Amino acid sequence: MNAIILSAILGVVLMFTGIFTTNKSTIRAVAVGGMLLLLLANIAELRGMQFFDINTRGMLVFSKLGLLFNSIAFGATLLYFLLSARDVLEVGENGADYFALIFFILCGVSIVSSFNSLLLLFLGIEIISIPLYILTGSDKRNLKSNEASLKYFLMGAFSTGIMLMGIVLMYGARATFSIDPTLQIANAGRDVWYTSGLMLLFISMAFKVSAAPFHFWTPDVYDGAPTVFTSFMATIVKAAVFIAFVRLFEFSYSNSGYDWRLIVSVVIAATLLIGNITAIFQQSVKRMLAYSSIAQAGFMLFALFSYNALSKEGIILYSLGYSLATIGVFAVLIKMKDYTFEGFNGLARTQPVLAATTTIFLLSLAGIPMTIGFFAKYFMLASAVKTGTYLWLVILAIICAAISVYYYFRVIQAMYFKEGAGETVAISSVFRWLLILVAGLIILFGIFPNMILNYLYF
Repeated sequence: MNAIILSAILGVVLMFTGIFTTNKSTIRAVAVGGMLLLLLANIAELRGMQFFDINTRGMLVFSKLGLLFNSIAFGATLLYFLLSARDVLEVGENGADYFALIFFILCGVSIVSSFNSLLLLFLGIEIISIPLYILTGSDKRNLKSNEASLKYFLMGAFSTGIMLMGIVLMYGARATFSIDPTLQIANAGRDVWYTSGLMLLFISMAFKVSAAPFHFWTPDVYDGAPTVFTSFMATIVKAAVFIAFVRLFEFSYSNSGYDWRLIVSVVIAATLLIGNITAIFQQSVKRMLAYSSIAQAGFMLFALFSYNALSKEGIILYSLGYSLATIGVFAVLIKMKDYTFEGFNGLARTQPVLAATTTIFLLSLAGIPMTIGFFAKYFMLASAVKTGTYLWLVILAIICAAISVYYYFRVIQAMYFKEGAGETVAISSVFRWLLILVAGLIILFGIFPNMILNYLYF
């Protein structure tokens, strides 16, 4: 509850900050300070200190998994602010409003990580989505940004309609919006309603996380949106919807009486294949990262396929590792003028720190050992193996992980092994040290993942 209330208040504070001052340094300081306060408040709640005592009538349940994810999301957003706050303010004249929208999105993130009612799920998803439509089209001088915003809005509205229809059918089957598993379906004939509603919710949520075959909006929206906002959309937002996805199906599997693993396995296979194979043929690093985010969604769907202790640990590690690495890569990409692979040619000679940290980020995304990305993928695959079924899916995932190494290494090859003048990138010493910090965290958690996982149990 700390995070929900504080993030909403901080969003309003940033709105008024934009009214009273246009000083970019002040706006940036308020945003970073507010983010730090939000992170500390959520950690306090994880430790049992709840500042707001509000009776939610069982519509919100604050579990260790949800609170730990909130801490990861807020910590990653804090690093995102530190690395890219200046770039956020350069997008347009309404920098404070952009930060306000991000805080409102984090309010939605806090809701979907703890919802216990389908109404709260819907509200949380919409609180996340509506500000994203605005941020996507925030670069009004760029036609690609306007097109991406319109496409995202139309597809998102269509997906919301599907979600609402699913919620209606599930309510018709159980006469309650609660996802509490103890509330069984009263009439066996209503089982079809419940399963149909759950299927519509599955389709809607698959759209939100860009899982195939509902991924078609992702490359255009990620490519058209301002790069600094693509970074946020592809990390914290996507991971939050996955947590909601997992929370919904954790209780709904048993009630539907249907074997969902067959459908989920097909979606995982399609997502992995489409994301990885299409990423190979991209000439823009930004668009390649958009397709790779689809492939990463395929791995994160294993948490839905095999809901057990390993998958819970895996989704936490994946959220952390994927967010850190992607935020780091996009922070570097923002500084580049040329987004093609050739734009990275010879970067190691002119900016060795930039090249080294980018290499660590890409190695983590590829799942190379000694990075947190390796353990994230390992836990996901181990959770699937533990189910004892659909082992072909695990083999396919390993093959796709090997394919992903190719297109990630194309960037590394360009930086270290290709001739080029090397793009002149102006970066501050603070930015350089922040990149080193993010790369260090990726390696630290890649060696000692229990530093994070212990919070799930202690």
